[in-house]
Amino acid sequence: MRPPYLLLDVDGVLIPFPGPDGSIPATHTRHDVVPTGRSTDAPVSVWLDPTHSALLMEVIRTGLVTPVWCTSWRQDATALIGPLLGLPDLPYVDLPRPRITTSHPNGYLWKRDRVDAWLHGAPAVWIDDDFTTLDHDWAATRTARGAATLLVQPDPHTGLRPEHLTRATTWAARLATR
Repeated sequence: MRPPYLLLDVDGVLIPFPGPDGSIPATHTRHDVVPTGRSTDAPVSVWLDPTHSALLMEVIRTGLVTPVWCTSWRQDATALIGPLLGLPDLPYVDLPRPRITTSHPNGYLWKRDRVDAWLHGAPAVWIDDDFTTLDHDWAATRTARGAATLLVQPDPHTGLRPEHLTRATTWAARLATR
């Protein structure tokens, strides 16, 4: 059996959103990057936790999951974010660029329909900071239909923590023994 996909978001997971007081966790280091289509005169500042490199590489090396970017950063996650964390090139879900004013235009995460089609019934653990109750219901329904699905939801102001990855790998290890 192929290992489940590990769908990994960037904003709110690897790059935390500023807290109410505008602060970023002290563990994070600022980097300026130039996403596709942006001028080099207008880089984007991102804050990344250097410890995420070892944590994510440890998860990748287990072979328990197949990591894939699932972010609005699309190919820029591999070209810009991954190298800053010392990650290998990872595939990405080719998400649309919707014109929306909320990340939940239908009551659930805007990425979900594309992700569901992309997975083709494969098992997955999805780490994103922006799930709703409807997303959790979707995951439960997929699991009940035989496509094991785990949603892991970090706090968007603190981002990915070691316990999130432990939860993902523990789940994947249990799935592998079934």
